[in-house]
This record gives sequence, structure tokens and C-alpha cells, in this order.
Amino acid sequence: MSPRWSLVCSACDREETPPARLATLCATCGAPWLVHLAELPEPTVKRALEARSWSLWRYREWLPIAGSEDPVSLGEGGTPLLPASRLGREFGLQHLLIKDESQNPTGSFKARGMAAAVTRARYDGATALTTPTAGNAGVALSAYGRRAGIPVTVFAPRGTPPRILEQIRTFGADLEEVEGHIGDCGVRARHHAAERGAFDVSTLREPYRIEGKKTMGLEIAEQLGWRFPDVVVYPAGGGTGLIGMWLAFRDLLRAGWVQGTPPRLYVVQSRGCAPVVRAFHSGSDHTDPWPDPDTAAVGLRVPSPLGGKLMLQALRDTGGGAVAVPEPDIAWGMERMTSAEAVDAGPEGGATVAALKELVHAGRVEPGHTVVLFNTGAGWLYRVP
Repeated sequence: MSPRWSLVCSACDREETPPARLATLCATCGAPWLVHLAELPEPTVKRALEARSWSLWRYREWLPIAGSEDPVSLGEGGTPLLPASRLGREFGLQHLLIKDESQNPTGSFKARGMAAAVTRARYDGATALTTPTAGNAGVALSAYGRRAGIPVTVFAPRGTPPRILEQIRTFGADLEEVEGHIGDCGVRARHHAAERGAFDVSTLREPYRIEGKKTMGLEIAEQLGWRFPDVVVYPAGGGTGLIGMWLAFRDLLRAGWVQGTPPRLYVVQSRGCAPVVRAFHSGSDHTDPWPDPDTAAVGLRVPSPLGGKLMLQALRDTGGGAVAVPEPDIAWGMERMTSAEAVDAGPEGGATVAALKELVHAGRVEPGHTVVLFNTGAGWLYRVP
């Protein structure tokens, strides 16, 4: 039987069929791999979805998983797309929606990526897992590693919110706190992987986390009756969610599941760490490291994202853009999303509200547009115990 998917390098187009076991970066150029399905699912597969539960695995035909394979799952995905009429009125918008990823099992969208990554890593023979984290990825890997019975080591910056560190320990991972930012943690994780034989599931250093994030785009389209929204406003640090949705929207159109124009994607970062925003507005095709990253939105504190080039491609391909918001506006946005819509917003979710305010003021978002804001993680994870 021919494999259902291959890996294609995002930079040099090298292809591996079948995919290498425990695949990391492209051996030719060092760029991230992307999954390429041998065949996109036919629109007739939509009918099969009606009998399936609302988890990300309802989209099995879109994912790199064998037909008989059992995924490592805690019920991730299937998060609500909530009408935000009060916030909409504040901004003069008729069709504002919030995709609330805080309702995933580990409190954030990271559950999607880790479910997919750990599923493949277990199948491919990983005996230990490691990752650097700004917070939520470490919680998710700890939970899914425990679910799979694979030991996990997490490297997190000192100053990571205490509740997040507590959750990592609760799920049984070995936790090491590191002076510096997530880039410094990444160095430690790679050394650990080389010395101990652990598989490094850092953002885009393995190809399957992005596949779990792709399901956010599939869900939005289905929840809108197999239509695209006009605009998606997304907070991005490492960028797998943004890249995954870009690929999902593109493939839904190619497969004939959805008609029309894919949404314009807007990335949101903090002014204290905005490498993608700076690169976008300078016209660059790559990001340069951001010196001294500083933001309370720890998920956005990624000074040198490996996926920077792919994020920039996604923004330009869809006619979107990039917004950097001030730190006080992030706190304001958290309060507005929570008090107006009863969504437990994390700082990254608050950043999308602040960015929406700027986009409306600049005329990039108009009253009749269907707009999706992302709350990528739960606010309770950031509160002091």
C-alpha cells in the first residue's frame, strides 16, 4: 500500500516518501518539513463527519494517521466558535466571532499540535520527548506524553507563570527552569535530545504539530457552514497555528470543500517582541532575532521563530497583515473579551482584541466582514495561585 502522505521541505522541495521515522528538519537545507497528503479528501467525505464526535480526529482523512491507528487523545479540538455581539457593537462589526481554544483539554490550542505530534512520535518509536516552552506547549506535551506513556522533559524560562509550571509538574514531566527566553530553552532542549536520545518536538522541528493546528482552519470552515470568514486575527509566537490554518484554507479550496476566497490572515504580536511584524512591514522575506523580548503574553515571547518565513508567506498570500500592540492594550483586551463575552481570555487572546481595534480604525476591517478572533489559551493559567 502506498503511503497516505509524504514530507516536503518548505524551502528546497526535497521530498521523503515514505516519511523518515522521527523526522526532524530537512537534511539538505535545515528548513522545516511540511506534510503533503497523497490525495486530498473528496467533498463526499463531508457526509461521514456527521456521525463523528467533535474532536480534531473527526478530520482523519486530512491528517497523517493510518486508517486503523489509534491516536493519543484527550478529546482535543471541537472548540466553540462563539458570537461576540457585544464586542462587535463596540467596534461597529455585525459578524464578530471568537474561536475559544481555552476549552481544549490542557487549556490552550497547544493540545491540538501535541496530540498529533505525540501520536506520530509514539508510532515511530520515540522513547522520550522534550521541548522548550513559553508555557502552554509544555503543559500540553506533559499531558500527552503521560497519556502515551512516554517520559517528557520540559525547559521553561524562569518567570513563566506559576500555574503553568505547576501544571507541567502535575502531569509528571521533568521541568527545568532556564535563565533567558524560549530561544535559550531551545538550546537546552536540543542538547538534552542529543545527549539523552529524547525526541525534540519543538515548534516546526518536527512536522506534525502543525498538522494538529491545521484542524482549527477546518473547524472554522465547517462551523460557518463550509464557508470562509473574511478575516482571521491570530496571536502568533512560533506560528504553527497561523501556518496550519493557511495551509488548511488553501487545501479546502483545492479539494472543492469550500468555494470563494480564503480569509485574510492578520498576525498579532506585542510591541515588546514583534519580529514578524517588523519583517512584514519592512518587506523582508525572513525574520531577524528580536533583542531583549519582553511581554506578559508569554506565548508571544518568541524572538526568533523558526517559522518566520512561512508566516510571512501566509500573510502576503492572503492579503493580510501584521499588528504589534502595546502591553497595556493587551491587558485591556483581556478584560474586554472576558467581561463582554464571558470568554476566559489569556494575554494572547487579549492581544487580538487590541489588534482588532487598530484594524477597524485603519479601515482594514469593515462593518459587514465576518471576523474571527482567537483566544488561544485560558486566562486562569496566568493568574497567581
